[in-house]
Amino acid sequence: MSDPIALSAAEAASRVHAGALDPAELFDAYQSRAAADELNAFTWVAEEPPTATAAMAEGPLGGVPLAVKDLFCTRGVPSQAGSRILQGYEPPYTATAVERLEQAGAPLLGKTNQDEFAMGSSNENSGYGPVLNPWDRGRVPGGSSGGSAAAVAAGLAPWALGTDTGGSIRQPASLCGIVGLKPTYGAVSRYGMIAFASSLDQAGPLTRNVTDAALILGQMVGPRDRCDSTSLEFPESIELPTATRLDGAAIGVPEELSGEGIEDGVLRAFEETLHIAERLGATVKRCRLPHAPHALSAYYVLAPAEASSNLARYDGVRYGLREEAETLLEMYTRTRRDGFGAEVKRRIMLGTYALSSGYYEAYYGRAQRVRTKIVEDFRAAFEDFDLVACPTSPTVAFELGARTGDPLAMYMSDVLTVPMSLAGVPALSLPNGMSDGLPTGFQLAGPPFSENRLLDVAFALEQAIDFDAVPARA
Repeated sequence: MSDPIALSAAEAASRVHAGALDPAELFDAYQSRAAADELNAFTWVAEEPPTATAAMAEGPLGGVPLAVKDLFCTRGVPSQAGSRILQGYEPPYTATAVERLEQAGAPLLGKTNQDEFAMGSSNENSGYGPVLNPWDRGRVPGGSSGGSAAAVAAGLAPWALGTDTGGSIRQPASLCGIVGLKPTYGAVSRYGMIAFASSLDQAGPLTRNVTDAALILGQMVGPRDRCDSTSLEFPESIELPTATRLDGAAIGVPEELSGEGIEDGVLRAFEETLHIAERLGATVKRCRLPHAPHALSAYYVLAPAEASSNLARYDGVRYGLREEAETLLEMYTRTRRDGFGAEVKRRIMLGTYALSSGYYEAYYGRAQRVRTKIVEDFRAAFEDFDLVACPTSPTVAFELGARTGDPLAMYMSDVLTVPMSLAGVPALSLPNGMSDGLPTGFQLAGPPFSENRLLDVAFALEQAIDFDAVPARA
């Protein structure tokens, strides 16, 4: 039998269902690789498969093991959000998204490293050290779901769960040469996800190919979760994509997201992919998202403002790190000083300032109005186009340490992904080529709940591009 690591998740599940692959053997193969992780992609790895592995194998996910970002609560397993302030925290419950996948037959393989509280674009903000890019260990994997992306790209996990607030699934997927999907906001329950910015956070898959993304997403969406008031019932079932042609598909290319500031190699790969889409029958035309240039500025008011409120609960009283002191205020101060990293402190301060008396309307109120304009821009674009397309990241993976001293340069890593997050629309990153020996990403976005259309178009492009990700796992 061929090496089970070489199989896609869908192929592995199919073989398990056919009785041609032992799920325990599959788990052991990945467990040994994850335990020997040299990329710092994992913060915890299961020592042995769960006792229910055989029963899980009968589920639609076939016992194929799952890596989960450390931002998700998992009962009895460290769930630390990449932060020292939660070091060793073991929740008494499991996040809905993870629980649904386990019930569908995906046993927990391990928890993956991330930027602290999902705040970062390089995975260098983790309290547990940076993750290395499997294509070049001197470069970042992207963030904040960098551990999940690196683990999948390197063959340490068949698929992984990440979260996307401003691009934290799509950007690392691009930098690591894999598929990353941010679903429609509300499509996947946020219950049990450790919150960063609640109006933006959304869970989604990172996978080797589009079929795997569809397979796992189909088990994540579904009926509303009564534990999450923002969750929505998905209007249809997620189907495995089969399209080979794009006849009749209208793809818009926003002028604001496909020109200045994008590396030449990234732009070249993007334009080549647009030509492929046209050869497959799609109509590709320029379109406008006039307020997209303001998205990053609005995001870095709104997301820190929500973070400053969400992170107020980490005070050393109930769980996590506690620095003893003579007074309550001093205990709060010491705990938060020692428990939070520099980027988290920066965003808490930015957010608190934006919400403060006398500045609320000037910053937070104005940013919300910009967000509304961006939503309207996408709505108008989708009246004429089925999907819009742009590069996922303006650059390929950059060197470790290259942007840690320049927060603005780091924030610009998300300039092409943040507009979709503010609009709440689904978006997918597809590997579409190489630039200077590193992978590039092609981003597609659609109207709310258009995931099936998005997956079909991405699948057709994937077959035509035929990207070879094997060097990432060598």
